[in-house]
Amino acid sequence: MSEENAKGSVVARTASGEVVSNKMDKTITVVVERRIKHPLYGKYVRKSQKIHAHDPENVCQEGDMVTIVETRPISKTKAWALKSVDRKAAII
Repeated sequence: MSEENAKGSVVARTASGEVVSNKMDKTITVVVERRIKHPLYGKYVRKSQKIHAHDPENVCQEGDMVTIVETRPISKTKAWALKSVDRKAAII
């Protein structure tokens, strides 16, 4: 199921998360965390998902906050691409 905007064209899904690995060439691993409410107890629980994303210029470093967008499958595990780097990691 895809979302459509007012003109009827399909809007790609986006996600924001933290880069946890950039060891692969042109690929980053992004952890996307979301909070869901437990259906019975009402407590908010954090769920996380690791997503491989395409980084063609290898600009991301570990600790960066990024926005990724869903694309066509690029490889067996990659179907997302880097859209923007929201915040660079602090260099110590």
